Amino acid sequence: MDMTLQDPLVGRLLDGRYRVDARIAVGGMATVYRAMDTRLDRVLALKVMHPALATDASFVERFIREAKSVARLAHPNVVAVFDQGAQGAYVYLAMEYVAGCTLRDVLRERGALQPRAALDILEPVLAALGAAHRAGFVHRDMKPENVLIGDDGRVKVADFGLVRAVGSDTNTTGSVLGTVSYLAPEQIEHGTADTRTDVYACGVVLYEMLTGAKPHTGDSPAQVIYQHLNEDVPAPSAVVPGLPVELDHLVASAAARDPEVRPFDAVALLAEARTARAALTDEQLDAVPPQALAEVHDAAEDRTSVIPRVLPAGQGTAHHTSRLEMPPPLPPEQDRQARRGPRRGMLAAIVAVLLVLAVGSGVWYINSGQFTRVPSLLGQTEKVAEQRLSASGLELKSVKRAYSDSVERGKVIGSDPKSGARIRGNGAVTITVSRGPEIVKVPHVEGIALAEARQTLKKSGLVPGMVTREFSGEFDRGDVIRTDPEAGTQRHPDSAVALVVSKGSPVDVPDVTGLSVQDATAALDEEGLKAEVLPGRVNSPEAEGDIAHQSPGQGAQVAEGDTVTLTVSKGPRMIDVPDVTGKDVDQATSLLKAAGFEVKVDRPFLSFSDKIASQSVDGGEQAPEGSTITIKTKGL
Repeated sequence: MDMTLQDPLVGRLLDGRYRVDARIAVGGMATVYRAMDTRLDRVLALKVMHPALATDASFVERFIREAKSVARLAHPNVVAVFDQGAQGAYVYLAMEYVAGCTLRDVLRERGALQPRAALDILEPVLAALGAAHRAGFVHRDMKPENVLIGDDGRVKVADFGLVRAVGSDTNTTGSVLGTVSYLAPEQIEHGTADTRTDVYACGVVLYEMLTGAKPHTGDSPAQVIYQHLNEDVPAPSAVVPGLPVELDHLVASAAARDPEVRPFDAVALLAEARTARAALTDEQLDAVPPQALAEVHDAAEDRTSVIPRVLPAGQGTAHHTSRLEMPPPLPPEQDRQARRGPRRGMLAAIVAVLLVLAVGSGVWYINSGQFTRVPSLLGQTEKVAEQRLSASGLELKSVKRAYSDSVERGKVIGSDPKSGARIRGNGAVTITVSRGPEIVKVPHVEGIALAEARQTLKKSGLVPGMVTREFSGEFDRGDVIRTDPEAGTQRHPDSAVALVVSKGSPVDVPDVTGLSVQDATAALDEEGLKAEVLPGRVNSPEAEGDIAHQSPGQGAQVAEGDTVTLTVSKGPRMIDVPDVTGKDVDQATSLLKAAGFEVKVDRPFLSFSDKIASQSVDGGEQAPEGSTITIKTKGL
């Protein structure tokens, strides 16, 4: 049974004008029909958006907007858009109908093409894309399926991204793999498309025409995507020995992974293609590659039309040199059988849907699942950069430092990988932090507080060095008196700068030993000093509760506001007094001092004896430690 007959649109008059005669192709976003314009009596192609998508107002709006844009793109190698309209759930485009086949059909039937034939196809494709690029359009889905070759030999580019806004446009394995095979790395990584993505796809198409195979293959789209991101398109001569190096260079230029290396647009690539052709001999252009699947017939015997070659302005009529033999039409009975869908169609559709889901998962894993992007770090502090990396699941590998005249010291001036680059989710990033200018001047910090001076030095790219203090009657306590080296001196960043800080005007410490704690505190306060009484008490000659010791001592110079520590006496310690009577003066003095007493010698008038006759505290009794014992020598 003919599956076409089951299509609800076949046989209908759409929008009161277009009679739908047959279904040509089905895609993920739209179905293409051959139709008759009953008003103008001409055959055309209708691209009808799937009803499920027609419910999305924003998608329909973009569909219509881009249709109007492409309709204004008048070029002999672009499939023309005649009309746009809607009837109920059917939103459609009326387009030029090209009777013939696609480049995919040619490659399937003939395999690798001769260089002349490949260039004869490439040049009109680039002419069409070049016109679109200069008009501000990007195709976004260049592949052999979108290159139409008419029965009259004309080459036309179809499907200028009219329904490319909502993901993959396929429900078959071949289409999925086909679309992925021509994606530029930046389309995969960033989802962006510009004129250079079309140039990349053309480079892949040229490789396929020259070799009969795609440059990147795999069992799944995920594997193909990985190769796009990590492997260069190989030279066609590696597959087709003897292929001219000019064609290798043309493929390498167009299909470079870095978009900055590719020609800017199709116009620039067309110029390179013409230059490459001019460098080849007829023998090189007509060489039959080993991968060719069908014999190339003599021009007089070829049943098909000539594929025209676009020539630069002023070179006259194209020299038709290459003919493409199209597949012969099927007999009517075989054609009906070919169009008749088997009962396994439903099962195939289910398998295709599951495959698309699997492909989507694989693409997501390759494109996003195992990768993340380095966040924007430029101009951030080291701490903020580390936080942003952590939030993105990345680690800070190391920190480098470099001079920069434009980025403030301490801010990030670069990273490896760069911001926006794709990196595995557990990857590590090295950042480079600015050290400021390579030569800096020591700033003026005299007269400002020490803390502020340190911050000023750091901001200037210098390191606060050793701090010394000295008295100054000119600068307030805590302010910087001078730096070493002095202000205005040129130094490399991170050089140390010593600081001399004022202790204020000097203050002489008064003697407060022997005073009560209250009186000693008051005396120090009068001099602008602070008193700190230490815990605990010590034995001393001073009375209990009076100040036994102070630090600094009497006469020392300190800064106003400094602290003097005070030790309180718990009174003298009582110790035994040795008996020194009968001993000579020197011996007695030595014994008493050894016991902890001061000694005073009393010699009577006209006494010539050196023996001790008495002592002020008798031996065996106790006296305060440190008190004075008077010893008296014998008289006449």
